Amino acid sequence: MKIDLSGKIALVTGAAGELGRVIALTLAECGADVAVHYHGNKNGAELLRDKILKLGRRAIIVQADITEQESVSAMRDSVERELGAPDIIVNNAVSQYQWKHILEQDLADYEDQFRSCVLQNVLMAKTFVPAMIKKNYGRVVAINTECAMQNFPTQSAYVAGKRGMDGVLRILAKEVGAHGITVNQVAPGWTISDRDRAANSERQPEYEKLVPLGRRGTDQDIANAVAFLASDLASFISGVYLPVSGGSVMPGI
Repeated sequence: MKIDLSGKIALVTGAAGELGRVIALTLAECGADVAVHYHGNKNGAELLRDKILKLGRRAIIVQADITEQESVSAMRDSVERELGAPDIIVNNAVSQYQWKHILEQDLADYEDQFRSCVLQNVLMAKTFVPAMIKKNYGRVVAINTECAMQNFPTQSAYVAGKRGMDGVLRILAKEVGAHGITVNQVAPGWTISDRDRAANSERQPEYEKLVPLGRRGTDQDIANAVAFLASDLASFISGVYLPVSGGSVMPGI
């Protein structure tokens, strides 16, 4: 068996970022046409689009604020006009902020994480799932984090947003499953990206000793899991929070 996304249309939010571009490229390598979403990094989105086009896939770039309904709706219109209605959406975009202890964390940071984690997933569902319902087929894959289970000091705003999206997505999985739509989450550990490779900071011994597999995961490890959940090989998997963390976190039963 192999992952075959031929004939599928995928939209990846935050695709110009460190993890997003590997996810988008991997989906294209599996056969999907890809809409590359970006917020501010247009140059990165264009470079990624060109790489996907060289694979013989269709690809476009789309700019949007994934926390605003009007902007997300405009993105949908562009994607449907140029590629068609997406079969796969990957909600990957993230908002960066400075992690602090709760007593020092600005309230605006909690609001920011609510918007980028919870509202992104709500708006993407409201905007793109109706077309999936009409086709009786769809894949929603969202990027969560191992932090949602670790709950370490200084993680509170991030964890609050990610645990909130977890609840939204579990309910969505129950609400749309009858339409042949799966809804799943991939939860990376501390992942190696091109930024780490450029800085020669891949090794983090203090973290690695807490990982049963003894290493940090890579962006490709995460993208592989996303591609699997986006494929028909995972057609009977829904409502899953899947850590891709080398065993760093293990959901209980």
